[in-house]
Amino acid sequence: MAESRGLNDALRDALEREPDNDGLRRHLAEQELLSGDAPAALLHCRHLLGSDPGDPGLLDLAARAARAAGDETAAARYAAALGPRPPAPPAPGAPAPDDHRDAPQRRPVGGGSWDDDEDDDAADDGWLDVDRPMVRLDDVGGMEQVKHRLQLSFLGPLANPELRASYGAQLRGGLLLWGPPGCGKTLIARALAGELGASFVSLGISDVLDMWVGRSEQNLRDAFDHARRSSPCVVFLDELDALGQKRSQLRHSGVRTTVNQLLSELDGAERDNDGLFVLGATNHPWDVDTALRRPGRFDRSVLVLPPDEPARAAILRGALQTRPTADDVDVDEIVGRTALFSGADLVRLVDDATERAMERAVRSGRVDPVTRSDLRAATKQARPSTTAWFDVAKSYATFADEGGEYDDLLDYLRQHRR
Repeated sequence: MAESRGLNDALRDALEREPDNDGLRRHLAEQELLSGDAPAALLHCRHLLGSDPGDPGLLDLAARAARAAGDETAAARYAAALGPRPPAPPAPGAPAPDDHRDAPQRRPVGGGSWDDDEDDDAADDGWLDVDRPMVRLDDVGGMEQVKHRLQLSFLGPLANPELRASYGAQLRGGLLLWGPPGCGKTLIARALAGELGASFVSLGISDVLDMWVGRSEQNLRDAFDHARRSSPCVVFLDELDALGQKRSQLRHSGVRTTVNQLLSELDGAERDNDGLFVLGATNHPWDVDTALRRPGRFDRSVLVLPPDEPARAAILRGALQTRPTADDVDVDEIVGRTALFSGADLVRLVDDATERAMERAVRSGRVDPVTRSDLRAATKQARPSTTAWFDVAKSYATFADEGGEYDDLLDYLRQHRR
């Protein structure tokens, strides 16, 4: 096990030096899965599928990683994308293997059941989950700048239909949420849907990309049509840098056409997007195709940073609420020691402290509460996962800033002396 960890560390170091080395990333994904870190393996697989969605071996690896990580839905999607094995090479004069006559006419993304002759209404048959979130913006700790931007972009016009009509504004829009992982981009998107009383559709790369020619574009079109029928609806595009990656960086022509289809859906050239709110989330905004950032698409963006002190206190108290805690627990003390920690980091910190208490409980045979010393010990061992992201983002913000796009990030880095 120690040897495996050493190999994984070496591979991570090498990948950090060569982030575009797909072979190295794939090898690391396989090693992560073998060593028991299925979520990390799945993350690498998703990155690789962005440039080569039809690789059967990669799809199989992603399915196994998702299954090991406990995400049976994603595992089923990757298995469905893997599909049947390609037919044997045809005889001379026969149709090519990738001829559309040999490809399945529809793919049941997410476990749906589509027949070959079904029309676009098949999207209503449950292949894509539509939720009505109950969470509200008030339930989200901190993020005041993000909430303010959402109020101006969406909630204000919705609450004032007469004012909206006076300015000729449509009830539509696109907003890009970007920042380090684990800081609440998905939560803020669900909270927006809850404030609007709207449907919520979360669309990831595994919901869209397909190994068969033309299927990815059809999946994307069906998803947006389904969202339009559920209007008002918030469409959340997670990992936008994978789904809308810069076409100049793509080697796979099928993914380029998928980006083109996404541009068409955002423009609403063939369909009415009124009542459709599109939120994208990415950890790598510099990898998003520039065409997606043009006016009318994701022309507005908000930096979602690690939680501030009030937000960290709310997250810690929420995580401790379901755990037995001692009277000496001081949340404010931990808040002061966890600058740059993401929300996910804070929850993990509480989990580590809880494990210490559980170890004592196993030995004593009775419930032993989480103590102040447990939290202190967990905090000493914890490191914010956002620091690696900030190191990369700083380079882009310093040397590739166009039109002040990353000014907010640079201000934040200066405040934290990074």
